[in-house]
Amino acid sequence: MQLTPEHEALRDTLKRFIDNEVNPDVDAWEEAEVFPAHEIFKRLGQLGLLGLTKPVENGGSGLDYSYGAVMAESLALMNCGGVPMAIGVQTDMATPALAHRGSRALRDEFLAPAISGEYVACLGVSEVGSGSDVASVKTTARKDGDDYLIDGGKMWTTNGTQADFCCVLANTSEGAPHRNKSLIIVPMKTKGVSVARKLKKMGMHASDTAQLYFDGVRVPQRYRIGEEGMGFIYQMEQFQIERLWGALNNAGMAQRAIDITIDYTRERKAFGRSILDNQWVHYKLAELQTEVASLRALCWQGVEEVVAGHDATRTATMAKLKAGRVIREVADGCLQFWGGMGFMDESHISRIFRDGRLTSIGGGADEVMLQILSKFMGTFPKAS
Repeated sequence: MQLTPEHEALRDTLKRFIDNEVNPDVDAWEEAEVFPAHEIFKRLGQLGLLGLTKPVENGGSGLDYSYGAVMAESLALMNCGGVPMAIGVQTDMATPALAHRGSRALRDEFLAPAISGEYVACLGVSEVGSGSDVASVKTTARKDGDDYLIDGGKMWTTNGTQADFCCVLANTSEGAPHRNKSLIIVPMKTKGVSVARKLKKMGMHASDTAQLYFDGVRVPQRYRIGEEGMGFIYQMEQFQIERLWGALNNAGMAQRAIDITIDYTRERKAFGRSILDNQWVHYKLAELQTEVASLRALCWQGVEEVVAGHDATRTATMAKLKAGRVIREVADGCLQFWGGMGFMDESHISRIFRDGRLTSIGGGADEVMLQILSKFMGTFPKAS
C-alpha cells in the first residue's frame, strides 16, 4: 500500500506525543504496574487519535483502516508493550463491534466518550476456563423485564481496574454455543460489578490487568450490541481487527528491538572492537531484519484487504501467527548481543523480550491460529 503525506503526518504526530508525553514516564509506570489511562487517553482523544476509523457522527475521523494500521505500528515507539496494548484495546478490541453494530443511542452513550478519551474501555471475553475457546464462556445474561441480569466473571481483562465500561460476551440463551451469545455494554460502576484482583504478569507491566466478577448485574437490554445471539459472530469479526492490530504493533516492536540493538552493539566494545564489527552479529541482524520486513508485508496485505472491504480473516490469522514467532526470535536474538545488560530488568531489550511473549497467547493462541488456517486449507479433520 502506498502511504500518503497524511499517513506520515499521523506518524509524526504520534512520535511527538510518545517522545514528549509517554516515554519520559514509562519506567515509572512499569515499576508501578499501571499507567494513568484516563490522563493519557484524554490527551489522545484531544489529538483525535482514538477515533481515526470511527464514525464521524460519534466524534471519529471516519478514515479507512490504513490510518489505524499506521497508529498500531507507531505505538511500538513507546518503550514498553503495555501502554500500546491498552490503547489498542480501546481502539481495536473493545469498540469495533460497538462502532459497527451498536445502535446510534448506544454509540452516543459509550463510543463517543471512548473516542474523546473521557471513557476507558475494556473487553470481557476470556474466562478462567475459557481463553482461546470463546464458544465455551460461562457468563450468563438472562432477561428480567427490559433488563439483563448478568452473572459470571472475566479473566485477563486489560484496562480492567480503570475502565468505565466493559464490552461483555455472555450467554443469552440455551442454544448452540455459536448462536446463544450476545455482546453487552456493562458500565463498570454498576452494582454487582467488582474487580476481584489486579493480576501480576510476566510482562506488559505498565498495563493493568484484572479479574472481574459479575453478581446479578442489571443492565438495560438496550445496552446489547446488535442482535441477540449474534455476539459470537460479532466477536469473531472484532478478533480479526484485534489480531491484525497485534501483528502490526509487533512488527513495530521488533523493528525497535533491532534499532536499539544496532545502537547498543555499535557502542559496546569487547576484545578491542565494537560488538557490531563481528560478522556473526551484523549478519544475524540482517536475517532478523528480513523476518521483520516479511511480517510487515503480510500485515499490510491484510490492511489492504480490510480497506478494500474484503474478508481479511485468513491474512490476519497468518499475520498474528507470524508476529508471535518473529517477535520471539527477534527479541531473543537481539538480547543475546546485549550480554549481561540484556538480562537486566532495566534494559529495553529485556522488556521487549517479556512483553512480546504475549503475542502467541493473547487474542487466540498460536495453536488456534493454526487450526483456523488448516480449515482454510481444507486439511483440518471434519467432525464425525
